[in-house]
Amino acid sequence: MFWIAIVVLSIQLIPVDKENKSIHKSDNFVDIYNTPQNIQVILKNACYDCHSNETIYPEYAYVAPVSWMVKDHINEGRKYLNFSEWGKYNDDLKKNAVEKSIRTVRDFQMPLPLYINFHPKANLTKTQRQELQTYFKKLDVK
Repeated sequence: MFWIAIVVLSIQLIPVDKENKSIHKSDNFVDIYNTPQNIQVILKNACYDCHSNETIYPEYAYVAPVSWMVKDHINEGRKYLNFSEWGKYNDDLKKNAVEKSIRTVRDFQMPLPLYINFHPKANLTKTQRQELQTYFKKLDVK
């Protein structure tokens, strides 16, 4: 039991980078499209922790090994879609990101169920899901 405690305490010393990159209006999705406030709220509550440089780390994200899993999910989410870096995407990436966002929201694949369990605001209603889909479909993405 002593050695388990030593290992658990020791892994807390392994740092996890939780610093968000700065956000530039010229690259930021909501600034580029002048996104309506109601859509911004939905995105921030349900998407931004994993799909932007505006992650708000919960208390449990500071305890290893959970912190490693959280950071891995964030890195994975940002790899596929980062609203804070939207302006850096080429037209094909933007089009694919919008199409996939519509599908994953429509099919209840996003937000992830595990995320919703810990973040009740991310549990989108059918109306919110429809609002997001409608908004994404109206975007002028080539």
